[in-house]
Amino acid sequence: MAEITVYEDRWGKIVDHPTDGVLEIRWIDATAGMTSIDFKQWLTRFATDIARLGRKLALVDAVQFRIAPDNMDEAWRDANIIPRYNEAGVLRFAFVMPSKMPLIDTPPAPEGPAAFPTAYFGTRADDFTWLAGPAD
Repeated sequence: MAEITVYEDRWGKIVDHPTDGVLEIRWIDATAGMTSIDFKQWLTRFATDIARLGRKLALVDAVQFRIAPDNMDEAWRDANIIPRYNEAGVLRFAFVMPSKMPLIDTPPAPEGPAAFPTAYFGTRADDFTWLAGPAD
């Protein structure tokens, strides 16, 4: 799998997998210090890159994601980011999560205003298998 780093800073990086048509966020442990503003800026950048690169598949590696839950504004994300993913034509959105997270292996389904299903897995391999799989 060819990888191209599109953006990188102290919170993580955005990685393009052009052969697979996947754009990925890889969060790192430093996200423990991430503010709500930092989080919103990152999601905005990712949504911009999804559209700019024409990617229809998205992956978030949240294994090392440490942000305080209070700094994640889901209502803001639903109002400002998900519509941009819909407009860009995102078809599937996958998360790789730390082991033992309750969402792992729940059936993929649209969340909030998303026009695409989101799935949660415990391994990157499972993410890529689902992202590349047949339409649901």
